[in-house]
Amino acid sequence: MTRILPPNVSQAQFDRALAAWSAVLGEQHVVSSGSELASYRDPFAPGQAAAFAASAALRPDSVEAIRAVLRIATQYRMPLWTVSTGRNFAYGGAAPRLTGSVVLDLQRMNRILEVNETLAYALVEPGVSYFDLYAYLRNNGHRLWVDPPAAGWGSVIGNTLERGFGYTSYGDHAASQCGMEVVLANGEVVRTGMGAIEIGTSWQAFQPGYGPSFDAMFMQSNYGVVTKMGVWLMPAPPAYLLGEIQFRREEDLEAIVEILRPLRLDETIRNNAVIEGGLRRAAGLTPRAQWYEGTGPMPEPAIEAMLKKLEVGRWNLHFALYGTPELIDARYAIVQQAFARVPQAKLLARLYRGDEQPAGGGDRNMAGIPAMSAFRMLDWRGGAGAHVDFSPVCPATGRDAMRQYTMAKARAAEYGFDYYGGFTAGTRHLNHIFAAIFDRDNAGQAELAGDLLRALMSDARAAGYGEYRAHLAYMDFAAAQYSFNDGALLRLSETIKDALDPAGILSPGKQGVWPAAWRDRRGYT
Repeated sequence: MTRILPPNVSQAQFDRALAAWSAVLGEQHVVSSGSELASYRDPFAPGQAAAFAASAALRPDSVEAIRAVLRIATQYRMPLWTVSTGRNFAYGGAAPRLTGSVVLDLQRMNRILEVNETLAYALVEPGVSYFDLYAYLRNNGHRLWVDPPAAGWGSVIGNTLERGFGYTSYGDHAASQCGMEVVLANGEVVRTGMGAIEIGTSWQAFQPGYGPSFDAMFMQSNYGVVTKMGVWLMPAPPAYLLGEIQFRREEDLEAIVEILRPLRLDETIRNNAVIEGGLRRAAGLTPRAQWYEGTGPMPEPAIEAMLKKLEVGRWNLHFALYGTPELIDARYAIVQQAFARVPQAKLLARLYRGDEQPAGGGDRNMAGIPAMSAFRMLDWRGGAGAHVDFSPVCPATGRDAMRQYTMAKARAAEYGFDYYGGFTAGTRHLNHIFAAIFDRDNAGQAELAGDLLRALMSDARAAGYGEYRAHLAYMDFAAAQYSFNDGALLRLSETIKDALDPAGILSPGKQGVWPAAWRDRRGYT
């Protein structure tokens, strides 16, 4: 098997770097061959899995080890690709953007350093997953909730740095972060905000600190290695209600968004409500072959029959209410009245008190309980299920939601895919997530999924929308959409990159930001 090396790096140079890293980390924590190295490839690659292959992987367990890794990488001009746990599936997993990069895998740094019940926060390392933090809180009797994303096995820090979101009142993970420790490319350790005080008391209590604030600069960037992060936790409410409203008509989407937006703005509904497409709901319950065995997208009669049999709406709005039972009753009455004007809307809800937990389903996330229900959809097409996601943002208006939905559905059908998607509602914006589900053992399907994503991104750009996150293969294209003043924002990002990382060793190409040393690689796989 031919060894993959970083561009412009000789075998001798590579071997010397590996030997130096082995001396620092121990040989068992330097991966350079075999199935272990193969595990750092993208399992859901919409094309050739080797397109973004790593040359090696390193697993440090401390800040000092990371600093030593960076010194060696700078000495030998070896590009690194930092991951927390590497489970950012549908966007590239642990694979690097620059083929041949060395993955800096932080999963061994998995300590929960502090939980403060009084101020409702935790301080964690990159290897801590939502499952880990949830179990720690439960086992130690803390009356605090995590805010899990769709897949609970992901890193708390990793998801936050990618501006991921969850489904409780703390669903904006970037906004609920407070205080970072970051190792810069030159090995310098920086603590942001109030953490810059040598013996401080408010690192996880006050975000800005004094002077310029830098936390946001390290999100979706390649400016440093985040080794600690504070995260605000939700105090466990005395009661909560999980609600679902099923809607029968495709065109109801516009009314759903128009009714939901004021309820989010005035905080009647305080969590990130989810507008789930009917097929997305069905894919979590049953495989497609049970309803339709043809090729191409499912025809409307088959979809209608499936939704009716499964008792699923064309659109399904999931929301939660938190507080005392009296407060929940008052807010629930407002929600009922607001959505009563949508014909045939069916409202289902259940109130939970104290430590009572829902039995199952994706709505457990709205109760602060991590789950893995999102991956049931991989069985939809059969075979070795995989998906790649298209993730545009739009204003929280019915017109924009319908525009994005019809655009995505029509383009998906053109390439032979069903519309598997929905919207997560912030207060003023919607995150629209569409997944192209395919059999990764079927080369034709994988290639079509990639072609579809490129077409969707072109459609979005023409319509004035941009993605908030993108797969490795499309990072450069996504960055190019932000083209005001001939790409002034990207030039600013690269100016900062070159100042902080002149050797260009940290995650070159991440989010389309390339250092001078590798800028000629833009657009290449």
